[in-house]
Amino acid sequence: MKKSKIFKAVAAMWAIFIISIIGFALFIYSISINLNGWYGELPGLKSLENPKSDLSSILYFADNKEMGKYYRYNRSQVTFDELSPNVVNALIATEDIRFTEHSGIDLRGLGRVFFKSILMFDKSAGGGSTISQQLAKILFRTRSDLSNGSLNNVPVLGLVIAKMKEWIVAVELERSYTKKEIIAMYLNTFEFGSNAFGIKTASKTFFNTTPDQLTIPEAAVLVGLCKNPNLYSPVYQPENAFQRRNTVMNQMRKYNYIDDTAYDSLSSKPIELDYDVENHNDGLATYFRGVILWDLLAWSKANGYDLYEDGLRIYTTIDSRMQKYAEEAVEEHMKFQQELFDEHWEGKAPWRDESGRVIKDFVENEARKTQAYKYWKDEFGNDEKKIFQKLKEPRSMKVFSWEGEIDTVLSTMDSIRYFKQFLHAGFMAMNPNNGHIKAWVGGINYKYFKYDHVKQGRRQPGSTFKPLVYAAAIDNGYSPCYQIEDVPVTFEVPGDPPTWTPSNSDGKFSGETMTLRQAMARSLNSGTAYVMKKIGPQTVVNYAQRLGIESPLDAVPSLCLGTSDVSIYELIGAYSTFVNEGFYTKPFYIERIEDKNGKILKQFVPKTGEALSSETAYAMLHMLKGSTEISGGTALGLDRELREENEIGAKTGTTQNYSDGWFVGVTKDIAAGAWVGGDDRSIHFRNIGLGQGARMAMPIWEKFMKKVYEDAELAVSKGEFKKPSTLSIELDCEQYMMQQNNVTDSTEQIQKLDVDGIQ
Repeated sequence: MKKSKIFKAVAAMWAIFIISIIGFALFIYSISINLNGWYGELPGLKSLENPKSDLSSILYFADNKEMGKYYRYNRSQVTFDELSPNVVNALIATEDIRFTEHSGIDLRGLGRVFFKSILMFDKSAGGGSTISQQLAKILFRTRSDLSNGSLNNVPVLGLVIAKMKEWIVAVELERSYTKKEIIAMYLNTFEFGSNAFGIKTASKTFFNTTPDQLTIPEAAVLVGLCKNPNLYSPVYQPENAFQRRNTVMNQMRKYNYIDDTAYDSLSSKPIELDYDVENHNDGLATYFRGVILWDLLAWSKANGYDLYEDGLRIYTTIDSRMQKYAEEAVEEHMKFQQELFDEHWEGKAPWRDESGRVIKDFVENEARKTQAYKYWKDEFGNDEKKIFQKLKEPRSMKVFSWEGEIDTVLSTMDSIRYFKQFLHAGFMAMNPNNGHIKAWVGGINYKYFKYDHVKQGRRQPGSTFKPLVYAAAIDNGYSPCYQIEDVPVTFEVPGDPPTWTPSNSDGKFSGETMTLRQAMARSLNSGTAYVMKKIGPQTVVNYAQRLGIESPLDAVPSLCLGTSDVSIYELIGAYSTFVNEGFYTKPFYIERIEDKNGKILKQFVPKTGEALSSETAYAMLHMLKGSTEISGGTALGLDRELREENEIGAKTGTTQNYSDGWFVGVTKDIAAGAWVGGDDRSIHFRNIGLGQGARMAMPIWEKFMKKVYEDAELAVSKGEFKKPSTLSIELDCEQYMMQQNNVTDSTEQIQKLDVDGIQ
């Protein structure tokens, strides 16, 4: 009887065991086929073989250095061979010591968890998830995206279903990938905190290194984050991170990846971070990255790509070294320029009208453009009294200064007064021979002033527009040696008064006879006005457009003084035409776009076309050199070192009331230019001594070019402009005058012969 009962009990146990196995197998199978829609879909075979992981698109300099990224999740991939053995060993020792032995599910590990955690209530037993299961959970979001079945919301059961899905997917991953590929995928996919997705970004963010250079302690810190990025953050939870790092290293010691001596030595050392969260306000070429973004978004949309997820590789024409020199030049000069400006207006508001009076309600009108005003308007409607009460309330904020960020307390109104007193700048440099933009500085600080002053911003170019007027004249038969007089030139114009006579910058006319080259070198308005009257405003507009000016230009006499707004981008492109033998090449900045595997998706070619004859272009270079060679030339103050054994064409520009200071300079290898001015035209210096282009903008060009010439790696050298094989335009004015006299004498002789013949 007793044996019978034992037999029945054993049989029952076996029956229960077999039924459980069968039931469990059926349960797994029902999940795999999503029976009746109870469990939610599993990823298909195609998804398993090509799991999607959002990848940052990376922007590169022309010298292959990384410029920046565009991402929703800051992630970049590495291969297994690019991983330090330290991080691989730390991961396996801590998360899955039998990783190389199982096929996605570690039965021994599950048994340990079952007996220790469930039967013995030992919380130190750890979890039973393998690296493959964790990867399945991250890649396919088994507890969110795949939890769309009707049973998933049932307490406990939903968690069990999710776990089973991870098992199924883990096994499939093991079938589709090698162990090394799974390790790399896991480390590329994990979110380490601080906006660092993947081991490559995490290595850079926390330790300013690459995955192949991670030391044992660094690898242990990052692997420690895999347990809980928030709880073990070395930035926000340093004590927890320290303990967790040592736990990871202890696991490495336990499984003989390091010895006792190494552990004892390393575990006592503090965590040494080199922490820097990557963002779009930091690094080189911040303004350029903001501008190119819109081009990339448009291209991606038109070609079926997602810039923020598809891991595109964008190669630009910008040179990292030239960009660095350009940003240094702008910072060095603008810091000094701001000190002058602050001293110039000390204790006074710089926003002034044409008569020099403070503009009434200037700050209030600027406040109405702010987000703060819009926010309080939604709250109080049209009750501006209440709105401005709020805008006058002090609050904590950070503000820009040339000495670094300042933590302060200001009201919105006071912050407007503070920020409006800064001078701004824009600078661009390009290779005039192929159109490649090499440096782009859109402003003084991208974090606080996001408006780009290279392409987005347009201002009156003043006298830097004059070479375009002279180019039109020379291409229509005038010579640089053509003589004019420095006298008033009057235009008939509609309105009251019915005439307009531009004056020179000093308000005087010398009556002196001079060549067109001398007039342009001295930037005399009378000379440009004379040319404009001869060839007509519409001719100038037509030539400016041929030279790449796309901004609207008014075909009026005052255009000769640069009264229509243009951008630095357009102006440098136009000047480059003179160096490029009359061929206009539209400045461009994207060379090619590749996919994440390096396949070229698009190779970009600049737009180009003949705008001037090669002779006219060379004559214009001769004209531009006058500013640095002729007595009274506006760029005579250009650094002597730069001018030695070097041909430089240059033009300064200063607009009315000194609102804008410009300088454009060209050499055989570089065309570059700078603009400096206030955020509003009403904010400026009060005299030409401080407000002229030679003072406000030329030093940026000087500083940049000196740095460029000092860098032998750049292959930018001093030298002469390329001369056309034939040149019928006489540039020697003595020879020109002799030729003119000979023509005059010949004409008089012919006329005399005609008269004699009649007699």
